[in-house]
Amino acid sequence: MKSLQKNQGFTLIEVMIAVVIIAVLAAIAYPSYNNHVVKTRRAAAAACLLENQQLLERYFTTNLTYVGAEVVQCANGLDAHYQIGFDGDPEARSYTIQAVPQGQQASRDTTCQTLSLTNVGVRAVSGTASSSPGQCW
Repeated sequence: MKSLQKNQGFTLIEVMIAVVIIAVLAAIAYPSYNNHVVKTRRAAAAACLLENQQLLERYFTTNLTYVGAEVVQCANGLDAHYQIGFDGDPEARSYTIQAVPQGQQASRDTTCQTLSLTNVGVRAVSGTASSSPGQCW
């Protein structure tokens, strides 16, 4: 009497179909993930600008001038992605601080490039969204 052995496992076709499905899902998910990372870093840079604005106002309250004030890099890991600093030198009664994208952030975020903030709270942005800064802030 012959015993029939049933082979168990996956065929090459079944494995290839699974690989194709995973590849399609990855192709859809990866760009979305990158877009989310870019937006998150931009939001962190905007928060850093607002934090620096508060520090500069505190400096002005004590010294009655912005001259000599310094901008700090925030502690949220933005160093590799944004350079935070003054746009020019601060004047006695005014300043503009900006977050300039660096590295991958600069190449991936073409909509909202440099974020800037003045002492009176005027927000601006360079890039394709320069006409509507609210989109980037």
